Amino acid sequence: MHLVHRLSAVILTLGLSASLVGCGFHLTGVGPNATPIAYQHMQLNLPTEAKRLGDKLTIYLTGSGVKFDKAPNAYTLRVLDYTYRRQKLSGRVAEVILHLNVTFQIEDRQGRPVTQPRTIAGVKNYQYNVATVNVDDNEEEYLVDLLIDDVAQQMTRQISSNRLPAAN
Repeated sequence: MHLVHRLSAVILTLGLSASLVGCGFHLTGVGPNATPIAYQHMQLNLPTEAKRLGDKLTIYLTGSGVKFDKAPNAYTLRVLDYTYRRQKLSGRVAEVILHLNVTFQIEDRQGRPVTQPRTIAGVKNYQYNVATVNVDDNEEEYLVDLLIDDVAQQMTRQISSNRLPAAN
C-alpha cells in the first residue's frame, strides 16, 4: 500500500512538471553573477609576474559573461600592484605563510579610472617538521596556485556583481 502512495506522488509530480513546461512557463531574470553591461568587453593589463593570475581571471571572467576583445567600448582591468610574499617561521616545526596582495581598478578606453583601486589580500599557510623528509616545495607550489585562484575568484565576484566603488 505504501508503494502505491509513493508511485502516485511521483506520477503526480512529473505530470505537474510536464504541464508547466508544456504551457511555456520558465523562470526569467538576472542572476547574481551576471556581469554589468558596462563590463561586457574587457582587456587585461597585468605585470609580468601576474601571468598565472591573468590566466585564472580570463577563465572566471569569461564564465561570468565577459568577452576579452579589442571592442571600441572595451574597458581595461589594470592590476596596479601584485605583491607576493613568503614568510618562514623556523623552529622544530617550520611554518610558512604565503601572502598575496593584488590592487586593481577598471579603466575606460582612454585610461581614465572608472572604479577606485581595490585591494584583495589572500593568505595561506602550512607547517612541516624540519627533522623529517618534507615536500616543502610541492606543498608551497600547490598553495600558491590556490592562493592565486582565491584572489582571482574574489576579483571576479566583485567585478561581476558591480561592487566596485566608482572613481571620483
